[in-house]
Amino acid sequence: MSKSTRATQMLEKLGVAFKLHSYDYDPNAEAIGLAAAAAVGVEPKRMLKTLMAELDGKPVCAVIASDKEVSMKKLAAALGGKSAKMMKPADAERLTGYHVGGISPFGQKKRVPVAIDDAALAETTVYLNGGQRGLQIELDPSAAVTALGAVARPIAAD
Repeated sequence: MSKSTRATQMLEKLGVAFKLHSYDYDPNAEAIGLAAAAAVGVEPKRMLKTLMAELDGKPVCAVIASDKEVSMKKLAAALGGKSAKMMKPADAERLTGYHVGGISPFGQKKRVPVAIDDAALAETTVYLNGGQRGLQIELDPSAAVTALGAVARPIAAD
């Protein structure tokens, strides 16, 4: 497995400190983020999943703890739109240049607005996909927000 992806290259270019963690990706896992958290040995609230959505017909990215669901209403409000819905997996792959299960918010082919659930900022470090299945990037959540130019707002469903 290559440790250099568009995601890691972006972070290196920005001078962001991070650690890489590899694990055996299970394509049959019911919840990929929860399986990743278990494989790496961290709490699900620190393993963030990257979800691609459409906000008023335009692509956006939501980053949220692997044990939570995103509220489309809160996501729309966080990014100043009216309505959001999940993007089809094939569209997400085409837009990001990554495969489902390996979609990173970093280094996507097309830069889109990003919202990170603000609960992540309470953690010392968080884990985000490294741009390929079975690769996680551990970093400071504030550094992730800065690198992505993201907004940190409550986007988790109640």
